[in-house]
Amino acid sequence: MLLELLLKQLMKKGTLNVIDHRGKLKTFGNNQGPSVTIRLHNRSVSRKIALNPRLAVGEAYMDGSLTVEDGGSIYDFLDLTGSNLHVLDELTIVRIRNWLSGWTRPLQQHNPLGVARKNVAHHYDLSDDLFDLFLDSDRQYSCGYFDSQNSTLEQAQKAKKRHLASKLILDKPGLKTLDIGSGWGGLGIYLHQETGANVTGLTLSKEQQKYAEKRTQDLQIQGDVRFLLQDYRRETNLYDRIVSVGMFEHVGIKHYGEFFNKVGSLLKDDGVAVIHTIARWDGPSVTNPWLRKYIFPGGYCPSMSEIFSAIEKTGLKVLDTEMLRLHYADTLRHWSRNFAYNRNKIKEIYDERFCKMWEFYLAGSEIAFRRQDHMIAQLQIAWDQEAAPLTRDYMVEWEKNHQI
Repeated sequence: MLLELLLKQLMKKGTLNVIDHRGKLKTFGNNQGPSVTIRLHNRSVSRKIALNPRLAVGEAYMDGSLTVEDGGSIYDFLDLTGSNLHVLDELTIVRIRNWLSGWTRPLQQHNPLGVARKNVAHHYDLSDDLFDLFLDSDRQYSCGYFDSQNSTLEQAQKAKKRHLASKLILDKPGLKTLDIGSGWGGLGIYLHQETGANVTGLTLSKEQQKYAEKRTQDLQIQGDVRFLLQDYRRETNLYDRIVSVGMFEHVGIKHYGEFFNKVGSLLKDDGVAVIHTIARWDGPSVTNPWLRKYIFPGGYCPSMSEIFSAIEKTGLKVLDTEMLRLHYADTLRHWSRNFAYNRNKIKEIYDERFCKMWEFYLAGSEIAFRRQDHMIAQLQIAWDQEAAPLTRDYMVEWEKNHQI
């Protein structure tokens, strides 16, 4: 009964058909546009979804008590509900829950040194084979840059590295460059190979650090590129350039000031930093409870106002800001296709529940960028407003001279 009331209020666009545990079909929506049918396999799942849909829907899909019928996919279901989700936030019970979550948000995003390492390990210290089966060959686990509608995932990730490099103004070899949250090392190695930069990468993932270090040894560049298992807060050296891609989402709002103050303390007076992060247009919010519980504990995608407010307090200057809008949606679409193609191999590594969890994660994340005010922000930051040329022409020129 509660779920019926919720769906009657939620479904304003498209049609959602729900088969309950008794086999009874009920239809919600306007009978126009896309139509999706789901089946709920037990009585309790209806109540759980009604009381906490953002958590319970994902859990129900993972354990098989919610299935998508008639040839549809979990993406189809999330796309349909995602296009109506703004209605959910207007409901009184959801407003109350969001208000309460706002009060507990600092605890959800509490990321001191020990907790930060544990949170990173939860997601990034999974099987190497898993990431090889859905990422590009360089294991770029962040938004690609689709400079053409026909770009492949490989091309988009190479273009992303080139695009970031153009903003770092690596105009002479040997510039000391820090990569905060260096992943499997692809960006740091690229920066050295293309510009001669001397790169130090920092990660909290043992598996990432081990993999990245092996790459430097295989390429015989370990004298110029190194990857350390170290929290950025422990770093003390000065750098000409600093870059951070896909790491700021794991900082936690309580630590934003700490992050930018640390970046400022590590950046030379004439240095340049580039921060690439998921952000949101719709103002401060909270992390989806399912995503926080199962995928990214301690994670949060900030609003632009939260980012700028933290930077303003440091004295650092934002020289350039660029929004990459649907680039991450397209990246996630490629990842989902690769995951689906290799699903049987991934199931052999883990199990069916894991596969469903990641299908839900990848599909839901894509919907967040297509439907729900998420995008990528790239911020170029410096102490000196003259640390970069006055127009963006230098970025375009650099990319022209460094073809993929």
